[in-house]
Amino acid sequence: MATHAPRKGSTMTGTGSSHVSTDRAREERKVLAGTLVGTTIEWYDFFIYAQAAALVLGQLFFAPMGEGGAQLAAWASLGISFLVRPLGAVVAGHLGDRFGRKVVLVFTLVGMGGATAIIGLLPTYAQIGVAAPVLLIFLRLLQGFSAGGEWGGAALMSVEHAPLGKRGLFGAYPQIGVPIGMIVATLFMFGLSTFMTDEQFLTWGWRIPFLFSIVLIGVGYWIRRQVEESPVFAEMARLRQKESAPLGELFRHHRKNVILAALIFAANNAAGYLVIAYFNGYGVNALGMERTQTLIASLLGGVGWLVFTLYGGYLSDKIGRVLTFQIGYGIIILWAIPMWFLLDTASLPLFTLAILVLTVGLGPSYGPQSALYAEMFPARVRYSGVSIGYALGSIVGGAFAPLIAELLLQRTGQSWTIGVYIAVLGLISFVAVSMVPKSLQDSDLHQQEHART
Repeated sequence: MATHAPRKGSTMTGTGSSHVSTDRAREERKVLAGTLVGTTIEWYDFFIYAQAAALVLGQLFFAPMGEGGAQLAAWASLGISFLVRPLGAVVAGHLGDRFGRKVVLVFTLVGMGGATAIIGLLPTYAQIGVAAPVLLIFLRLLQGFSAGGEWGGAALMSVEHAPLGKRGLFGAYPQIGVPIGMIVATLFMFGLSTFMTDEQFLTWGWRIPFLFSIVLIGVGYWIRRQVEESPVFAEMARLRQKESAPLGELFRHHRKNVILAALIFAANNAAGYLVIAYFNGYGVNALGMERTQTLIASLLGGVGWLVFTLYGGYLSDKIGRVLTFQIGYGIIILWAIPMWFLLDTASLPLFTLAILVLTVGLGPSYGPQSALYAEMFPARVRYSGVSIGYALGSIVGGAFAPLIAELLLQRTGQSWTIGVYIAVLGLISFVAVSMVPKSLQDSDLHQQEHART
């Protein structure tokens, strides 16, 4: 029987036990690599689009709408893909609960990366007219559909393989794919901005990072093909305890936890998308900073996000997932408004400091998410539960966060009003995570049911 609990009282010989331990450690490393690579590629794809939306997509694909309207349309195209994430989560979650995590992960990886690469080949509005934004939005929807099933599978693969007492740390690996993807995307954009003229970048340079996704697909596909199916699902298959319609059961009996999962993620996703996309465009377009300056700030913010996310997962194993989340959201709530006064100095050190402090809150409210979600749902509906909760949280939180931020700025002329919006979302997420029973920590992931809350 597959298990992820530590082996105790084994009667195996020292050599045999050592061999099993070595095999287990090797498989754990492959699982962590597979989940990390997949989420890194997913978020690289999203970040490349987000940064292109901040810098070039408005004038290339939505030019007839005027300067302000084109930028709003670019932000809207960024968010529209989130609307089909729940559909992707429903389909991937249902298939994942029925046929396994691994097959769905490979499918979503190819779908996400393929759509990104094709965007790099799209003609612009000047070349084919209104067909250009139509095709762009179609590919964004395909990205969103694929991404809807990506995170849930990666999160469960990592958590369900984790030794007891290390779920938070293992579950943080798909989470750090976000800052790593951001770092890779930002480095790409920084290199292009440094060695190209603005005209070259606008004409063809922006396409290169999109096309690079083809390479990442190949690497990610190869790594994920090496990973075994999660032990929890494998055991379920052997025991033939799969249901004919786990999705139906999810909505009949676990609606509350789906809603809680969505609200828990909302504020982190909204604040995260400011780091991912909005701050870069805000620095260039509103403050007059150089593009290379804002990219440096984003790059350092990505490093901070990486460190604090990994630490947040580790910390949740020590002090509890709920408390770790509460600490993270407390920092976000307190910093959401003051950070704008540093950003508005247009000073690179202060601009960077504002982002770095925000990542101190983003890490603890993101690192433990995989483990927390996995413990909130019983095994037979877990893939569906975590995927749909995550997708709905993306819509409530990050889908239109840059668009809302831009509208607030245009309507009020005061950047700190964006901070009020983030602080309110932070308070909602703080309350939602506080409603999760702390007794779920380290619960048995093999169980088919647990107490319905």
